Amino acid sequence: MITYAFDEKSKVSLYEQLYRYIKEDILNGTLPPHTMLPSKRAFSKQLCVSIVTVETSYNQLISEGFIYSLPRKGFFVSDIGANTVMSELLDRKKKDSFSKADDPAPSDIEMKAAYFADFSSNATDPDSFPFTIWAKITRQILAEDQHLLMANPPFNGLYELRSAIAEYLLEFRGMQVHPENLIIGAGTETMYNLLIQLLGHDKVYATEDPGYEKIAKILMSNEVSHVKVPLDEYGIYPSALEEKKVEVVHSTPSHHFPTGITMPIKRRHELLNWANDDPKGNRYIIEDDYDSEFRLQGRPIPSLYSIDRSDRVIYMNTFTKSLASTIRVSYMILPEHLMQLYREKMSFYTCTVSTFEQLTLALLISEGHYEKHINRMRTASRKKRDLLLSALKQSPLAPLCEIKEEQAGLHFLIQLHIQKKRSDFLAACEERNIHITAVAPHSYMINYSSIPKERIEEAVRRLSQAALEP
Repeated sequence: MITYAFDEKSKVSLYEQLYRYIKEDILNGTLPPHTMLPSKRAFSKQLCVSIVTVETSYNQLISEGFIYSLPRKGFFVSDIGANTVMSELLDRKKKDSFSKADDPAPSDIEMKAAYFADFSSNATDPDSFPFTIWAKITRQILAEDQHLLMANPPFNGLYELRSAIAEYLLEFRGMQVHPENLIIGAGTETMYNLLIQLLGHDKVYATEDPGYEKIAKILMSNEVSHVKVPLDEYGIYPSALEEKKVEVVHSTPSHHFPTGITMPIKRRHELLNWANDDPKGNRYIIEDDYDSEFRLQGRPIPSLYSIDRSDRVIYMNTFTKSLASTIRVSYMILPEHLMQLYREKMSFYTCTVSTFEQLTLALLISEGHYEKHINRMRTASRKKRDLLLSALKQSPLAPLCEIKEEQAGLHFLIQLHIQKKRSDFLAACEERNIHITAVAPHSYMINYSSIPKERIEEAVRRLSQAALEP
């Protein structure tokens, strides 16, 4: 018999509690594929809840693909893939008293999931993804756009998606963007490899120090001249670009990774002046605006692209932060002269994002669902951040820690003034199933996007133990 205990005092509705219970049991294999679930009427009597509560939970699970219904037969658990099958196989091995040596090595995903709290992960909390809307749109596309699904998209991506992004950027960022200057690609890494081919392997490229290490690795793998440029309290320092004879610089002005610095408008103009002050016209700024949607106080600071008057800024953004880290859709906006060069030299490349995914995303944006999702995410992120800050202030770490750059994006820095060595502190965190990344001798990045709200207080307690206990 399937039974669950509900928290009547919880702010979470009964139907959502039931939905989460069933979903968890499906994911962990307690409810194997094709298990028949109780009828709505029988389940409502058994759980002492209304039929509407059960029906709403079932409908949500159906829309997300966790269960399916058969006419006149009832509701059944879907086969959601190999993870469930693997879980069953492991259970059988345990029952048969097989040794641990016989079990397969855990995957990277399983290892990450083993952490109670991973403050270095940029993964998305599954509860925040708009599964219902996404499923509805995909069904609509399959029913209505079958001919379009069979056509290859243009080299720079479907016009429907480029147009939707341009309209969104005008509304949200005040950016005047022509859809023809947009290029869609499968992730920032893909965009970067294309850019290096477009701008040339003979230029000197620069990344921020500290900065997003993957960009530096991409540059090195392309065997181009690469230098790291130090930051001050306002971000990347233009005079250092002059000294190192940089021609192309990668910058994250809205929310620097990992320090969290937001570049003030004065420094933005100084950076633009550096790009413009070149007789040969070879200097470019690659503006990575990766999580600008999540500025949690005040309006977003204007992008470099929107205040650039000399076509020196290449704008990049991604949906991996705003939707999910597994949705590898990014885009870049090229100045007109570079877009013309791209058409001439590189339009033979096929767009690396499927038509299906592009259509789904286009409808999500154009029908207003994306904006509503961002608003919900921003509110949820603010609450999660506030809970985290409150827990830190009430913990034994309070007199020993300093919080920096907590207003922008989905991570901030914490400086810990503790006696314990950094290596010992990190090891103590690992022992308590807490993962955290050091960005300086006493500074650590706190990325809270993937951590469930209900785990935050316990995670802070474990952090305190790791920092203060011998």
